[in-house]
Amino acid sequence: MTTTATTAITTGTWALDPTHTEIGFTVRHLMSKVRGKFETFEGTVTTGDDISDSRVDVSVDLSSINTGTVDRDNHLRSSDFFEVDTHPTMTFSAKDVIEKSDGLVVIGDLTIKGVTRTLELAVDLLGEGSDPWGGTRVGVEATGVISRKEFGVDFNIPLEGDKVMIGDKISIIINAEAVLQS
Repeated sequence: MTTTATTAITTGTWALDPTHTEIGFTVRHLMSKVRGKFETFEGTVTTGDDISDSRVDVSVDLSSINTGTVDRDNHLRSSDFFEVDTHPTMTFSAKDVIEKSDGLVVIGDLTIKGVTRTLELAVDLLGEGSDPWGGTRVGVEATGVISRKEFGVDFNIPLEGDKVMIGDKISIIINAEAVLQS
């Protein structure tokens, strides 16, 4: 097997393991933060001989949102937020993978509600190795920040003193394991 020059990731196609991957987020709500995650998604990572030749493609079922509160999750699925009846998925497709001294940067197109914007993710490679089932796995943690308003997800409730109930910045936190397919 070949590995990339400096990142030591085996070249090939990797599938996200949904039982060992979490696509989560944090958003400001009043004086605290709300955390959530998406339960249903699929994705592949294709690593090249050179890390810059690698690709990432992920599709997330927006109706699978889980913040731990059923009423809030149903509201997030509505036309006030994701409008899942019309826009059931969120997608990410990497355009560039750049190696830096402190990890990787993956830059790609994030599409929510038919709106595509660039998302930059800082990626920490957690390692690669054999699993107990004879496969090869790689682990990563990726973080980034988006403005929900840039994607047309702009519902809010004004509060006293020019404040609003829900923050605009969404922190994205992805902890993923992927299994080598070929």
